[in-house]
Amino acid sequence: MSAEARAYLSTALDLMEKRSLMRAEVDWRQVRGEVFSHADGARKPADTYGALRSAVSALHDGHSGFFEPEQVAELKAPVKTFDGLRGRSLEGRFGYVSLPRAQASEQSYDRYVQRGRKAVAEADRSRACGWVVDLRRNSGGNMWPMLAVVARILGDGKVGGFVDAEGRTSVWTIEDGSPHIDGGPAGWRGGEPVSNGDAPVAVLTDRSTASSGEAVAVAFRGRPHTRSFGESTYGVPTSNTSHRLSDGAMLLLTEARFVDRTGRAYDAPIPPDVDVFTELRTVGTSRDRVLEAAKEWLAEQPGCE
Repeated sequence: MSAEARAYLSTALDLMEKRSLMRAEVDWRQVRGEVFSHADGARKPADTYGALRSAVSALHDGHSGFFEPEQVAELKAPVKTFDGLRGRSLEGRFGYVSLPRAQASEQSYDRYVQRGRKAVAEADRSRACGWVVDLRRNSGGNMWPMLAVVARILGDGKVGGFVDAEGRTSVWTIEDGSPHIDGGPAGWRGGEPVSNGDAPVAVLTDRSTASSGEAVAVAFRGRPHTRSFGESTYGVPTSNTSHRLSDGAMLLLTEARFVDRTGRAYDAPIPPDVDVFTELRTVGTSRDRVLEAAKEWLAEQPGCE
């Protein structure tokens, strides 16, 4: 193995051993031996990619990843439209907003927030007495644009946080309709307030709600007058941090778990309060059983009877 390839591999392994959420459960001496054996004869960083992927698999967190430079460029490509980001009024009294995955360039996140807040305003035209926040099919990406869209529905105050392997926490808050982390702004000043910031909220999830989609679900956990419907989430309620390597490749490491506003940490699929099987072909139609169950519950809440 060349000195360049060895240094590249060592840097990546050092990051994993220092930052990974599951690092205490890994036999690093064994992993390093296997990884360097896998990369035997490597001359340049690209020759170690297969070995790095095996190292990521050894973390057993189900969420970390390794991306080659070309894949990183695709992840950061601008997105002009976000299919599924929409809002509407239901029956002239409930507000409905659906949040799709948010994975794109920073400029695209600005469009996501702008379009999402417009969707919330559209859904609130009839002065919604209650809300449906649909996270089905939301496989993740960047949680902060999503929280910026639903911030006014969440309401100001603590909504969740991260906890790392040492038990250190970082707190998510909403301040004047804008998401913050440990008191500092995460971007996007507050949008227009909704008609009733204390309205009941029904959160919809399914088995494809993952990662940052699960972060939004966690942010609603413990909120007063809030109930979740559908199916358990995918099961990676954890935070990833990206680490760019010398050749432009990216190591995405799971470094913390999500915690809700009550302090409960999550590390597995998050079950809904009301279990309703999701038939994908009926989502958004008159036969959407999950949405119907949510509307029935909202109709029973104060202000919506």
